[in-house]
Amino acid sequence: MQLAVIKFSSEDCGICHKMSFYDQKVAEELGLQFIDVKMQDTATYRKYRKILLNQYPDKSEMGWPTYIVCDSPEGEFQILGEVKGGHPKGEFRSRLQAVLNSEEK
Repeated sequence: MQLAVIKFSSEDCGICHKMSFYDQKVAEELGLQFIDVKMQDTATYRKYRKILLNQYPDKSEMGWPTYIVCDSPEGEFQILGEVKGGHPKGEFRSRLQAVLNSEEK
């Protein structure tokens, strides 16, 4: 199982930028591969678009940033959960851990 967290964000999003100071570090500390997808990076966005659209078919309910935790993002992916919006480092860690804990049950 190759668990990853995919961050969908925008270069214009201040909260996304603020979280970039710790989000990758927190994800890696929890044993997750970290994939950063900026909506303006069309090549990377195209690669992971199917995962985002599976969760948000019209993108209307997604937050900035949206972190989708999934298994096998490069293949037959399975979405385990998500964290939406900006959070302080400790809360972000807790929310990611809660997604991982719910998968272990």
